[in-house]
Amino acid sequence: MSDLDQAPRAETPEPLEPRDPSSTGDTPINRAAAAIRRISAMMVGQPLSDDALSAAAERLGTIADTLSSEVATSKRPRGQPNPLRHPADFFPTSPMIGWANPIAPPVEVWAEVGENGQREIRGRVTFDYPYEGPPTCVHGGVIAELFDELLGSANIIAGRAGMTGTLTVRYRKPTPLLAPLDIVARHTGTDGRKIFTWGGLYHDGELTAEAEGIFIEVKPGRMLDIATTNARESSSPVLDPDFVRLIAENAAD
Repeated sequence: MSDLDQAPRAETPEPLEPRDPSSTGDTPINRAAAAIRRISAMMVGQPLSDDALSAAAERLGTIADTLSSEVATSKRPRGQPNPLRHPADFFPTSPMIGWANPIAPPVEVWAEVGENGQREIRGRVTFDYPYEGPPTCVHGGVIAELFDELLGSANIIAGRAGMTGTLTVRYRKPTPLLAPLDIVARHTGTDGRKIFTWGGLYHDGELTAEAEGIFIEVKPGRMLDIATTNARESSSPVLDPDFVRLIAENAAD
C-alpha cells in the first residue's frame, strides 16, 4: 500500500459541483500563457541555436511592443475567491494554479470530500524544466510555493480563509522533474484567528514532501488597509477596480 493510499481521506471521494472550472478553457489569455510556457521550457531545458534564439527574440520583442501599446493603465481584475466555486477558479492568474499566468505550471486542482466529511483539495501537476532545482529534481522553493497556494485553497473551501503565518515544509525524498505528481491539502483545525492546514505531495503513491501551515484570519477591513498601503508604495497599478471600489465603500462607512 502506498503512502498516498494511507493518507486520511474518504473511501470513495466524489468531485463536488461544479465539476468543470470556468477559468481553464480555451480562451485567448490561456492560449497565450500556454505558448509562453512552451517557450520557457525550451529556453531553460533544451539547447537552441543562437540564430534561432536571435530570430525568436526579435519576434517576441515585437509582440511585447504591440501588447504594451494596447495594454490598459490599470490592474487586470482578479476577483475574490468564492468557496462555492471550483477551486481552479479561486485565482485564475495565480503563479501556481492560474492557467492565465505564464509562470504557473499550471497545477490542476479540484475538491473532494474527505473522511471527516469536509472538503479538501486534490490536485495533480508535472513540473517542467523551468522548475528544476538539483539535477532532475523539482526546486524546493517551488514545492514550498505549491504548498502555500494549495493549503490556502484548502482553507477557502473550508470557509476559513487566511494569510500565511508560518509554513513548515518537510522534504521526505527528492521530487522528480517531468513526472506526474499528486497533491492533497486539507484544513485541520482552528484556534482563535489561527487556521491549521496540512498538505502532501506524492510521486507514484510515495510521499516526497509534506507541509504544515498556520494561517491567520484577516478581517476585510484589515485586508483593505494592507492593499491600500501597498498601492501607495507601488509605481504601477496593483489594485484592480473591484478592490478600489471596496476601499471607497469602506472609507464611506
